[in-house]
Amino acid sequence: MGKDVLGLVVGMALGFAGWFGGFGAFLLVAALGGLGYAAGRHTERGGDLRDLLVTERRQR
Repeated sequence: MGKDVLGLVVGMALGFAGWFGGFGAFLLVAALGGLGYAAGRHTERGGDLRDLLVTERRQR
């Protein structure tokens, strides 16, 4: 999926959330979309999702 299509889908999702759910739903969808984008970007660059969830690493 190209970046233009992805932008269209995200824009439509935010528009529907704003129209049907109000401004609070708009902000929630925008925040969750940002988190999803960050997690996807991290995994695309070779990261592991467990790296984002682990708060402490033990060195031996």
